Amino acid sequence: MKSTLLLMSVLTASVLTFTACTDESVPATPGLPYQSSFQRDADGWVAGLTDYGTAQDSIMEFKSAWKGLPAPLDTTRKSIMVESMNRSDDAFMFIKKKVTGLTPNTDYSLIFDVELASQYPSNSIGIGGSPGGSVFLKVGASPVEPTKVLKDGFYTINIDKGEQNNDGKDAIRIGDIGTGDSDEVYKLITRSNQTTPFKTRTNAQGELWLIVGTDSGFEGLTTLYYSKISVTPKTTK
Repeated sequence: MKSTLLLMSVLTASVLTFTACTDESVPATPGLPYQSSFQRDADGWVAGLTDYGTAQDSIMEFKSAWKGLPAPLDTTRKSIMVESMNRSDDAFMFIKKKVTGLTPNTDYSLIFDVELASQYPSNSIGIGGSPGGSVFLKVGASPVEPTKVLKDGFYTINIDKGEQNNDGKDAIRIGDIGTGDSDEVYKLITRSNQTTPFKTRTNAQGELWLIVGTDSGFEGLTTLYYSKISVTPKTTK
């Protein structure tokens, strides 16, 4: 009996150790590099929507949630779902997260690797543009929190993300949400700026706000599931 109990204890400890080592959802320490697959929770990411008028407030149909991936994908895998109707022909739908513990007032070059579930064919046709090819995926970082700003009846964002497929100072385009297929079915796609590191600078507290989002030219409903995000830094002197 003692041998059996000892064996069970060893196996239990091994399982717990293996689970802790392979869980990508909780970074071991603050700061960078960062990686999450959202299996425990949304890991501090908060969703938002900008670039539309106050008159369209009630018809943008914006929503977000921490939930499983859609079928036919593995629905037991968690993700951050974001959804909105692009009534303004220019909606920016994003998620943001603050990272701390970095070197204050220091330049960083960041590599983003983003995995998300999309159902929109690259060459599809839609109102205003392609549901896949005209919805541009952007990544970036800012020393100040990206926030929604109201000016002259229009909601914008307080950072320079660029417009549509153009880069800005605080965000760059890393592709679109097209799946490359002709069928409208959800599949996992990956996008990265591996060949073009994004350059930014931390604030005096050693903080950065990460941002991942879509700048849309498609005037319809877009529903995406962010399933994995990693950010790797390269410090520059």
